[in-house]
Amino acid sequence: MHRFAVVTGAFVVLMPVGPAWAKSDADFLTAKVAYERGDRKRLAAVAPKLESHPLAPYVAYWQLTLGLDDAAPATVRAFLDRYPNTPLADRMRAQWLKQLARKSDWSGYAQDFAVVPGDDVELACFDVQYRWQRDGDEALAAARPLWFSGKSTSDACDPLFAALAKRGDLTLVDRSMRMRLAAEAGNLRLAKAVGTDFPGKDRIAERDFAAVTRDPAGALARGSFAWNTAGGRELALLALERAARKDAGAARGAWVKHRDRLPVADRQYGNARLAFHAARQHHESANAWFREAGNAELSEDTRAWRVRAALRAQAWADVLTAIDMMPEDQRRVSAWRYWQARALAESGRGEESAALLAVLATEVNFYGMLATEALGQKFAPPASAPLDANPEVLAAFAARPEVIRVGKLAENNMRIEMLREWIYIVRGDSDAELLLAAEHARRVGLYDRAINTAERTQTRHDFAMRYLAPYRAAFDSASRTHDIDAAMLYAIARQESRFIEDIVSSAGAVGLMQLMPATARWVAKKVGRADYRPSAISGAELNTEFGAFYFKYWYERLDRMPALAAAAYNAGPGRARAWRPPASLEGAIWVETIPFNETRDYVKKVLANAIVYEYAFSGAAPSLTSRLGTITPNDAEPVGSASN
Repeated sequence: MHRFAVVTGAFVVLMPVGPAWAKSDADFLTAKVAYERGDRKRLAAVAPKLESHPLAPYVAYWQLTLGLDDAAPATVRAFLDRYPNTPLADRMRAQWLKQLARKSDWSGYAQDFAVVPGDDVELACFDVQYRWQRDGDEALAAARPLWFSGKSTSDACDPLFAALAKRGDLTLVDRSMRMRLAAEAGNLRLAKAVGTDFPGKDRIAERDFAAVTRDPAGALARGSFAWNTAGGRELALLALERAARKDAGAARGAWVKHRDRLPVADRQYGNARLAFHAARQHHESANAWFREAGNAELSEDTRAWRVRAALRAQAWADVLTAIDMMPEDQRRVSAWRYWQARALAESGRGEESAALLAVLATEVNFYGMLATEALGQKFAPPASAPLDANPEVLAAFAARPEVIRVGKLAENNMRIEMLREWIYIVRGDSDAELLLAAEHARRVGLYDRAINTAERTQTRHDFAMRYLAPYRAAFDSASRTHDIDAAMLYAIARQESRFIEDIVSSAGAVGLMQLMPATARWVAKKVGRADYRPSAISGAELNTEFGAFYFKYWYERLDRMPALAAAAYNAGPGRARAWRPPASLEGAIWVETIPFNETRDYVKKVLANAIVYEYAFSGAAPSLTSRLGTITPNDAEPVGSASN
């Protein structure tokens, strides 16, 4: 077993490269452009030049996709036989099955290629359609679970839902449930489609739906709903949902005025939704309002915010009650095990608390660190067991066609396709195989794949691989220049980019520290870089320097509280300021109650990353609890937060 040490060396490219490949890369890009433009003729002309190229399967896939409408089954089958166990084969199989289903070619569908739909709802509905025509109405039961979604479903599901409704297998209660799910998801189009299709007197008129969506607070205040119909009641709940989403406190008065006109179950559901939005808005009464929800059946997210509202109020008995009401699989989540342990300790049940914390302390994450410290111990990652990779074994791995494809896809900026290929490479691998793949990825500079793959191991772990520290000169320079610990900069970059130097997010953020162009221009002015050019921001040295300045700038202006600064880095300083509590609040509770899911997860991971990196760099980890400190109100004296 080896101690945890950070890997920083330069990588060695193991992927074999041939001159023919280099020459044909230009032809491959030509083929890609032809496919994207739907130019079958141009694609056919260049395809023969690429038969020996590592990405030839993609060219064949593009050709088949563009000609799929009139492709013969044998042609599709030949493609699948040639490229088995690849993401391209599975994507083609799904496309082909959908095409057969749209044509109602059920004999071809049955004969050609069975497939597991996975998360593809359209394919799932086609699969039920196939079994429906084969087995009769009893097959329709498989479509029923697909109904209960706040997302719009494919047209392929419509005949199934219509058949279920005709048989009486989709009740009025089921319709109400889906309308609520759609409203919770903010999917007004679906909510309208469901509500205006309620049967008989329960149907919601389009004008009534429009009036509620136009002015939900006004509609709720007036209370002019058909309370004796399911449609009227759901419209009232929709008005509450929309009004509370904007301002739960303002919606409360109108809701209380009218809620007794609803049946108990509906009233408790409405109470829960009001409390949910109040909790996300940090309303001081959110926990009390959750008590009015009684035993209402809540969504996973609403159950989580019930706990958070109780934490914010520091009502530990309510924390325990809310966690006890969760289903077992949700209670097993690290967050709720930690807060259950804390609530038990606060309730005088120390032995039960310690038992929970002891198990949680074995995990290398935000809650594992907090649990370790709650037990009076100092965090240290477990000993690593890195793979001593044999050069011949590494070379054999690098020579696999699918591994070569990953490298070429990365070279050609086909990141999504590269990720799909890598997932297929490592799925089902043993720990040793995963660490071998991670080592290859590290050596060829695919740091994100190295980290993610190392994180998949079950019993044999390599924390140096999980917490890579490349670009050390750039990070150390930025750290010295702006007086920020390198560990914190690495923690941010690991979460932001996984050390992909030239990555650009869908929002336009660039580089290791994921800087928006406008932010980079602002930093350039602040640091007096008159020579700054936007094209340079992806470079590691400049990107880390600007990222370090930006973090430090807000760290200082947010009273040197790392959690607030991390939240500002992710969600913007305006939001971080707005989220500061009206009265001093324990840092861990503040983090747990950040309203944005992404930012909440980000802050936890950045702070935990920083602890691991500091341990790796210095051999000792600071206290996460101390670093979280106490989050103070705006313009208040910070309490207990550690300096970077």
